[in-house]
Amino acid sequence: MNSIFDTVKDMVEMGLFSQPRKSESELREFIKSVATVFPPGLNDEELEKLAKEIEFKQGIKAGLGAVVDGEGFEPWLDDAKASITPYYWSRYEKLLLQNGLPKDVIRTTDKVTDTILSRLGNPYLEKQWDRRGMVVGHVQSGKTANYTGLICKAADAGYRLIIIIAGIHTNLRNQTQERIDEGFIGFDSGKEWGRVVGGRKYVIGAGNFGAERRPVTLTTRIHDFNKSRADSDRSQIGDYVEPVVLVIKKNHRTLQNLLDWLKDNSASGDQQMIEQPMLLIDDEADNASINTKYGKKLITTINGQIRDLLKLFHRSCYVAYTATPFANIFIDPDQDDDMHGEDLFPADFIIGLDAPDNYFGATKVFIDGLPDDDEPQWLRTIQDNEDILPINHKQDFILNDVPNSLIKAVRSFLLARTIRNLRGEEHKHCSMLINASWRNPIQKQIRNRVHDVVETIKNSVRLNASLGEAALSDPEIFSLKQVWEEEFADNFADWSKIQAQLHDAIAATSVVVVNKDSGFLEYPKEKSGSKGKSYIAVGGYALSRGLTLEGLTITWFLRNTMMYDTLMQMGRWFGYRTGYEDLCRIWMPDEAIGWYSFIANATNELHDELKDMEKAKATPEQFGLAVRSHPASLLVTARNKMGSGRKIISSVGLSNEFIETSKVSIAPKSIENNIRLARELIAKCFDGEFHKESCKWGQLFVGIDFDVVDYFLSGWDNAEQSILTKTEPVRAYLRPRKDDEVSKWDVLIVSLNKGTFDDSLGVEIIPIQRYVCLDDLKHNFMSFSGKKMRVASRGVEKAGVDPIKAEKAEEEYRRNNQKTPTEKLNYPDGIYRKVRDRPLLIIYYVQATPPKGQESDPKAERIPSSPVVAWGMSLPVSNKPSDKVEYLVNTIRYQEMFGEYQEDEDLLADDHI
Repeated sequence: MNSIFDTVKDMVEMGLFSQPRKSESELREFIKSVATVFPPGLNDEELEKLAKEIEFKQGIKAGLGAVVDGEGFEPWLDDAKASITPYYWSRYEKLLLQNGLPKDVIRTTDKVTDTILSRLGNPYLEKQWDRRGMVVGHVQSGKTANYTGLICKAADAGYRLIIIIAGIHTNLRNQTQERIDEGFIGFDSGKEWGRVVGGRKYVIGAGNFGAERRPVTLTTRIHDFNKSRADSDRSQIGDYVEPVVLVIKKNHRTLQNLLDWLKDNSASGDQQMIEQPMLLIDDEADNASINTKYGKKLITTINGQIRDLLKLFHRSCYVAYTATPFANIFIDPDQDDDMHGEDLFPADFIIGLDAPDNYFGATKVFIDGLPDDDEPQWLRTIQDNEDILPINHKQDFILNDVPNSLIKAVRSFLLARTIRNLRGEEHKHCSMLINASWRNPIQKQIRNRVHDVVETIKNSVRLNASLGEAALSDPEIFSLKQVWEEEFADNFADWSKIQAQLHDAIAATSVVVVNKDSGFLEYPKEKSGSKGKSYIAVGGYALSRGLTLEGLTITWFLRNTMMYDTLMQMGRWFGYRTGYEDLCRIWMPDEAIGWYSFIANATNELHDELKDMEKAKATPEQFGLAVRSHPASLLVTARNKMGSGRKIISSVGLSNEFIETSKVSIAPKSIENNIRLARELIAKCFDGEFHKESCKWGQLFVGIDFDVVDYFLSGWDNAEQSILTKTEPVRAYLRPRKDDEVSKWDVLIVSLNKGTFDDSLGVEIIPIQRYVCLDDLKHNFMSFSGKKMRVASRGVEKAGVDPIKAEKAEEEYRRNNQKTPTEKLNYPDGIYRKVRDRPLLIIYYVQATPPKGQESDPKAERIPSSPVVAWGMSLPVSNKPSDKVEYLVNTIRYQEMFGEYQEDEDLLADDHI
């Protein structure tokens, strides 16, 4: 696309920002009038393309999220606004618009950052204060943009010292500095301020909308903080007319240098610095900032240093930004000590950020993109790695080849790059991620093997792609066409155009390693007439924390951790994929897909819980207690105590929760026992005088007595690995409620609508099918990892809910998520649980199958030939929601079941702690 197109686009969007939304004809007339100012203007095709792009962006909405405040919150911002000149924010707002953010998203950012700023300390208040809060976003959803906006507003309001603690890696700190340079500072901190080249200073980003004022920066995109540089810049700090900003790495040496410098200045009689209102932004706050106690000494050291830093100032604010707040919520709000003071629990506020509706996130990929009956939209499974590149490998492992699935992923990336070029996105960056090992030597081997694959393809394309049909005799080009037919033919139907463009599109593709030993990926500012970068990035932990790969399109992911924070942060494929979302593909093992789906549901529930807490006027401490008692917290609890290697007890609440046997025992006696129990339960349902009705999921019985359900649970032979369905805690929760809340039940016997009937449970049922993780069979249990690590189908918790209540719950969900009545939605099951009159027991008869492509695996022979019984339970909101029951977790056994937690080699390196 030519430069006139981009210029007209910027002008149109600037002009529309403060205007009411225009009709289709009005928009096109406005675009046409702007285009005539720049001869030769745009042709009809370009004019229509621009109109459609703007219409699409105008339809993108973003909610304000939820706010939970601590006690004693006193708003101050509204009264102070008349005296605040929004210099830095106005520049940043214009930059966001120029960078293409939708108008509604910018306005939401304005409101949200006001909401956060108003909960920070009042910089005009001349008395000691200390505020602690947390902002919960989504992975790759724009948290950096949000806190950059907050920094701009805080500077306008009077904060004079702003510290951003970026991630533990140099490349992430550098990337964060670049974004602060662009959004807040307004000039390139890597260049000498004031030096003139061709009559122009090194003004960038927001500086183009006003460069007469600037913050003082004690760090640059090249240099982290050091005392000698800070001392040499003392003259610039002056009387703090403009704010001082630092972007530092989360590193114990850097933090100690900063602490020493501040202490030295205050000891020498310069109290001015520590008397300034200070804002500390802790990016990726769940990483290394938490005082894990059991962990390595230096990790705890960082926690203490952050607390020491806050204690130095008479007026300080700590704002933790994270997309995975589980660890932060587990901070003890009462933890205090003489040396470091209070811990970092967000006692004053917790704010949840809603992602814009064009966000390509976990819900979209692992819930909406995984229909129960159809093929996944974006996900592909890795099944061929074990003999070539096993998930668990040693430091001296030798990689001689790469799996075919990785070669296919590389071919997909090269094709996607080509299609994007043909769509007019040649100037856009395009990246592929390979995350298959946390060991740096193995990453280098993977890089070398993939480089060989790419060079082979390039050579074939260079020599033969111009030969038309004859080019298909080249096996590499023939293979590329096969991948196009399987993956992209519906997205771009003309292979001849792809083949003709291949060489020019992929020639500059490079394969690089990204870890502590490597350099920083360079992504120049995208502009018409230039060519975007094409990277295939191989890495581990450095690619799992905050670092953004521009234009990430294809991912090959081979990691086996099931920890919430680690898995979600590894999801670098989340973000915004406007214009090429249809080309994105993610390869990963079946089990990883299941874990991601499970965690996506748990994360959504956490955000919903935050909204419920806001309505109830709850405090952060109350929210913390609610999250800690969530059933999914068993994983986090065990992770937090993993180093102790002992049995731990976790209190869990089951009010408004869904639990199910995602893992079942395949011991013959267990299978036989559980089938007998299910047969007896079903017989009691049919023999009793209960209301029976057919529904889309099978046969539903209404009004079943508690004793019938309790008898089933009392005899159930639970797989030890299915922690949540241990029957002792479940029955302990139910028994005190047997005379009121759970006296009557709905029981659903699930049966498909098509298939072969089976009467082993005493009634004709068409069993559902779920494929299993074959590796679990060696532990004598089956994990219904399937697509979502769930037995239940979406929407099943609606069974038995009053239709009027269900409709109202759906309307409320639409309203809360700004959805129109005509938009097709997949409603989360939790909305029905909240309006249930009775608990629901779901009985599944499941035919287990091996994953596709693994039918011949010897482990598949252990899969029972006949269906097995599983169950789920939807429990409504209790009148006694604070009641909890205790689950026992043996962390040693936990490690055996789920794998030992692996610290990344980058994290363990002394330079990065």
